[in-house]
Amino acid sequence: MKPAERLVQQPAPGGRGRIKLMLIIAVFFLPQIVATLLYFGGWQPHKLVNHGQLIQPARPITDVALRTLDGSAFRLSTLRGKWLMVYFGSSSCGSACMRDLYMMRQVRIAQGENAERLQRLFVVTGGHAIDRLRIILKDYPGMHVVTGPAAAISSLEGQFMSKGGSPESRDRIYLVDPLGNLMMSYPSDADPEGIRKDLVRLLQVSQVG
Repeated sequence: MKPAERLVQQPAPGGRGRIKLMLIIAVFFLPQIVATLLYFGGWQPHKLVNHGQLIQPARPITDVALRTLDGSAFRLSTLRGKWLMVYFGSSSCGSACMRDLYMMRQVRIAQGENAERLQRLFVVTGGHAIDRLRIILKDYPGMHVVTGPAAAISSLEGQFMSKGGSPESRDRIYLVDPLGNLMMSYPSDADPEGIRKDLVRLLQVSQVG
């Protein structure tokens, strides 16, 4: 048989080869296509990794003029650059308040070498038991404690309320990112271990703070 005849008799590439090529392409791109559809479709897993209530989207906190307990001027923006746990409570600081301040302190200590990347802020919302509060605060060195005019405190506290305007800022621990965005909150009875785990992950992946 002549070479030319052999070339004529060889079957031309058929649909089988094209099907194999299409399958290879599908295997490569399918995961990306599915992930994109799920993301833009708003799908979320039933079991979230974080233990707190995620604020979506993260809410920027507007700076307000406050003051420390000794009367010095204080602006919230001076705390940007690090992660910040925020707590609102009266100067009487009852049992729930003391429990949450203790939880914040212990969760920070548990971060080990990353503890310096995490700050604590206690916003005193009112009351006249400042002398008693000073005694309590001796057990919480390094925590920022601020108060201010009623209008300033109300303005700040309002930024931590739910979208529906529910006054849920009391007896909760809030987490603000290094850029000044409120991104998560925890109820007063939250599991400290859950908060610790959330912060470990955030500090590991964070490129700022």
